[in-house]
Amino acid sequence: MTTPCASHQGIDFKGPALLPTMPATHGHGKGGKAMAEMEALASVYPASSFKAPRVYRDDPRYAMLVVDMLEDFIYGVLKCERMVPKIPNVAAVLDASRSKGVPVVYCNDSHKPSDFELNRWEPHAMRGTKGAQVIRELAPRRSDYVVPKSSYSSFHQTELDDILRSLYGGQGANTLVIAGVTTDCCVRHTAADAFFKRYEVEVVEDGVEAFSDVQHEVGLQYIRYWYLCNVLSSKQLIRKLGS
Repeated sequence: MTTPCASHQGIDFKGPALLPTMPATHGHGKGGKAMAEMEALASVYPASSFKAPRVYRDDPRYAMLVVDMLEDFIYGVLKCERMVPKIPNVAAVLDASRSKGVPVVYCNDSHKPSDFELNRWEPHAMRGTKGAQVIRELAPRRSDYVVPKSSYSSFHQTELDDILRSLYGGQGANTLVIAGVTTDCCVRHTAADAFFKRYEVEVVEDGVEAFSDVQHEVGLQYIRYWYLCNVLSSKQLIRKLGS
């Protein structure tokens, strides 16, 4: 006989808070609607329920993942214009990673016409086209790894996990720093598979974006709630990588 999970003894269960059914009045129009949405969003995943990475805190072995910073996602057919001002932040974390010997892995959509995802989205990042290239501002170096992918997660049917486990003389990376687009899709699904494969995650807060404030914020909250994940600014992560 099964019982509801919330009734188990000894479990400190904090589920997502319910959205308020009557958000506070913020006036009319797009501005008022956006403010009401953000107020409601603030209570979806209460901060008190987040759990920061701690499993590998005595021996973190970092790898940086750059997710889908491609021409089609920044300037092209599925462009996320909100990400453009954050490109320098990603560049700064990349420079710090390389200077500290932290491996860098680019996880890039590289689609074929037969890919199932193209039933949901118009053709983008098609293999061999300019749209599938990393933007010039963040071009990979010779020492970096490049992993093509055909789905949201950077792990799904790719070599990413094998590469990560080969690093540090075969000890493997255990903590992933993630930047890129979009917060609530490819970043989120990559963080999910990282957790399932026993990696902890540090997301660059000012180095990820989505198509709206709400999508971005709920993406960050979801990742922090369900996985062992920190959300830190680029400056905080640069200091952490240097410690």
